[in-house]
Amino acid sequence: MFMDYSFKRGFKPDLERIQKVLEEEFPAEIKQEEGKLLLSYGALKSICVSINGKKLTVTTESLIGADDVVAMGTNKRFRNFLEKATGYNAKQRLQMAKKELAKGAD
Repeated sequence: MFMDYSFKRGFKPDLERIQKVLEEEFPAEIKQEEGKLLLSYGALKSICVSINGKKLTVTTESLIGADDVVAMGTNKRFRNFLEKATGYNAKQRLQMAKKELAKGAD
């Protein structure tokens, strides 16, 4: 799954800062290749994070067959990561995504 996220004012689109946030939330090896941060954790087979302009681009691939406890824990860490990285909580990100969809439909 591929998503772009905006940064709240005061949250810099800085890959080093994003890597620190990833390290806080995901106790896993994080590789840096060509401006992208790559890792695998829990119910996510792969997570690829990069910065494109003023947006945080995140591509994830789920691990098929992960049990519910692992999936819920991974999801919580992922939501925490997005909030710390962008400054927006899940509800705010949803509202912004709806606005983007409405804009695209016009």
